[in-house]
Amino acid sequence: MSATPRRPLAAHPRAIHLRYAVYGLVFGFGLSRIGFGDFAEVHAMFVFDDLRLFLAFAGGVALTMVGFVALARMSAMPRRHLHPGSVLGGVLFGAGWAITGACPSIVLVQLGGGHVSALATLAGVLAGVAAYAPVHRRWLPWQLDSCSV
Repeated sequence: MSATPRRPLAAHPRAIHLRYAVYGLVFGFGLSRIGFGDFAEVHAMFVFDDLRLFLAFAGGVALTMVGFVALARMSAMPRRHLHPGSVLGGVLFGAGWAITGACPSIVLVQLGGGHVSALATLAGVLAGVAAYAPVHRRWLPWQLDSCSV
């Protein structure tokens, strides 16, 4: 009788999920500590009253851009056209963020911080996700394969 080979603990699905849960908790804690979970702080960023969050966000975007440029130079990533869904999605995402003071990840940070009003934002996120497929079929003419290679 041969024994089945055991996966290393680090490759076990539960270990992977646990590792990502810890990453998410640390990331959420950091976002909460710097003020991204507070509507007043986010509002101050959007109206340029306090540039602290704006500069933190801009720094994160710049660092991510450097990473993508480095990855593009190290691999044969093909250039892609701008997908029209990205424009509409960006506008809706930005409008929702400005109105509610929360993007989808910050909703979870706000809920973890005890902000009951974040339930309304979470309901809006879930309603938007549920409504996307029928809205796309009816009014949006583009293909859904924007992420395929």
